[in-house]
Amino acid sequence: MEISSNKKGILYIILSGLCFMIVNFVVKILGQPAGSSILPTYSTYPTHELVFFRSVISFSISAFILRRRKISIFGYNKKWLFLRGVAGMFALTLFFFTIQKLPIAIASTLQYLAPIFTLFFASILLSEKIRKWQWICILIAFVGVILLGISKSASQFTTTDTWKWMIIGIISAALSGLAYVAVNKLKTTENPLNIVIYFPMISLPIMGVWCLFDFVLPQKEEWIYLLILGVFTQIAQLFMTKGFMNGDISIVTPFQYLGAIYAIMVGSLFFNEHLPYLSFIGIFLILGGVVVNILVRNIS
Repeated sequence: MEISSNKKGILYIILSGLCFMIVNFVVKILGQPAGSSILPTYSTYPTHELVFFRSVISFSISAFILRRRKISIFGYNKKWLFLRGVAGMFALTLFFFTIQKLPIAIASTLQYLAPIFTLFFASILLSEKIRKWQWICILIAFVGVILLGISKSASQFTTTDTWKWMIIGIISAALSGLAYVAVNKLKTTENPLNIVIYFPMISLPIMGVWCLFDFVLPQKEEWIYLLILGVFTQIAQLFMTKGFMNGDISIVTPFQYLGAIYAIMVGSLFFNEHLPYLSFIGIFLILGGVVVNILVRNIS
């Protein structure tokens, strides 16, 4: 593939990471308890309401474009589209929970375990083989998870349910991995927007009913933050898709994990999340295990 094409792919991936950083920042501040240091007068939004607003915007944008192009919303392979939508909905909801409950760097890093679970589910659903060296990379990544858990036990973020939220973060990554397998299965038969729209189509009614019990009515500028949440998520997904379409996966993928550095910076600058050294070792092992797995898999 031409060098210029790979450069374009890398640029898209970096822009995608920056957009996701903004999304995670918004989720974190809107989930903070009332009176927190950032935007202390703002309301505290439950996670499912944030997913609901994100889904409203994503559905509106995707449905509008599909309608303009005269493409059916429901697609062709409805079984896999439904699986992608359900897995994506639960993955995002659990991820938003972990962002609100854990340091943003740790929540984001746990989400980067998704490619490992993609490999695992692909071996089951698509009959792909997992080689011995891949199991070694998986083991290294999960040693990193253990180090994160141990380091948090000795940090200022210590809570009795730290491991509970870390396990929820791992489950979120697993569901994301399942969603990625579905996307891989659908990419030859479906329009990308059909794949995207199944998430909000499924999540809107479920999250809408959930919101009836504890809905928080947005006030003034809070509407702007909710709009940013939905729009930047859509843009981030678009940039990520373009990145992988324009560049070799083995070349552009490592740049996706710059998001971990963004998360550390945001957590430190805005949320006073200063992680112990053991956490950084854990983050390095997780990202190293995932990246090496992807690189060798796509080069071999």
